[in-house]
Amino acid sequence: MTGDLPHKTTASRATDRPGDASPFALGLLLRQAHWRAATVMTEALRPLGIELRHFAVLLVLVDRGPTVQRDLAAATGSDKAGIMRVVDDLERKGLAVRKAVPGDRRARAVEITPQGVELFDAAHVAAEPLAERLAAGLEPGEAEQLRDLLIRFAYPAGGEA
Repeated sequence: MTGDLPHKTTASRATDRPGDASPFALGLLLRQAHWRAATVMTEALRPLGIELRHFAVLLVLVDRGPTVQRDLAAATGSDKAGIMRVVDDLERKGLAVRKAVPGDRRARAVEITPQGVELFDAAHVAAEPLAERLAAGLEPGEAEQLRDLLIRFAYPAGGEA
């Protein structure tokens, strides 16, 4: 079995130390950074009665306007069943509505309601001091630099994986 695995002659191994040069390190660091940011942002959303997954959909709706559910799933990294549950939750809370798509009897577009826009704005007010705390260890300008680098990483030119 071990004969099928690639063998490297150097003694370096993947570790959990920051700055590890392992090919897995970037993904692990991104996962840790996501966990930390999600924990902080969840704290901001809790008093508003929504979760990060709900906010992600509201963010897409504010950015794009009415959006069909399959596109919401793709934009938020969700699956079909997951996005349906989130939209169901948002509808129950009066934050979004489903509407028929002209020319496609099966598709439904999701649209943010005025109450959804109010909550979206309130979430940003609540998150501002927490976001500042999240970036407190960075030097001036580094938060913007990090955001710009992550955008380029997540959305590479030409759409390559």
